[in-house]
Amino acid sequence: MNLTSPSEIKKIMESNNLRFNKGFGQNFLINDSVVERIADECAPGTDFGILEIGPGIGTLTKALCERFPKVVSVEIDRGLIPVLEQTVGDNDNLTVINEDILKLPLKQTVSEYFKDMPVCVCANLPYYITTPIIMALLESGVSFSMITVMIQKEVADRLASPPGSAGYGSITASVNRRGEVIKRFNVPAGCFMPAPKVDSTVISIIPHSIPAYSVKDENMLTKVINSAFAQRRKTLANSMASFFPEIDKSEIEELIVSAGFDKNIRGEKLGVKDFALLSDLLTERKAAQS
Repeated sequence: MNLTSPSEIKKIMESNNLRFNKGFGQNFLINDSVVERIADECAPGTDFGILEIGPGIGTLTKALCERFPKVVSVEIDRGLIPVLEQTVGDNDNLTVINEDILKLPLKQTVSEYFKDMPVCVCANLPYYITTPIIMALLESGVSFSMITVMIQKEVADRLASPPGSAGYGSITASVNRRGEVIKRFNVPAGCFMPAPKVDSTVISIIPHSIPAYSVKDENMLTKVINSAFAQRRKTLANSMASFFPEIDKSEIEELIVSAGFDKNIRGEKLGVKDFALLSDLLTERKAAQS
């Protein structure tokens, strides 16, 4: 069964009375080399367990099962569960879970199915829900060895953007705070059925084994990052003043200057280390006044 053949995919869908579900962002790969390359590059070695998100009809799942000792695939679409039984159900190292990945208790699931095995994530993510899934994985408390996802090219470019660039934003800083982003390769829209309107990019996120920058208050750091990009056209001081109304703008400017920056600097010029410094200064100010 050739799961990258458009005619085979159409046959599978029709025999199961299924249609491509736009609500779930279903676009199935029809390029063998892309499938093989993703499977080859989604883990540092072959002794890893793989958590796959959105297996679809099992195209990538099949390649993963051929390479790794344990694969757990999470599929939200109930209609695809019997399809996966037909296409990849004969793999003894595969477990399919019919669930929304955002509702799945990740830490418990990984512990239950992978035991002490190191785990990597591999996924062809729906464009509409890319960011929530990536952040859920990074904030799950699971020590993933690597997270490899295929996402919209524009989003991949944004995640890999350096401070000061047009694409750099709060999601860039939030992800880079938790891991290193590596762009793998681009995937043209024509490699999918149905073809999306934009190209995709495969990226890997290597989570930091320890936080890249330790801070005194993680929630404060999140608030500082969000405030910096809430109003991009404004200076960092003006943007932060909206998020911290209890602090006078002049005092915020003093904190920015004391951190070593110009009082008129914009948030997109700062890296994660810079935001961590500002966060600690605000945390110290809060503690001194309590």
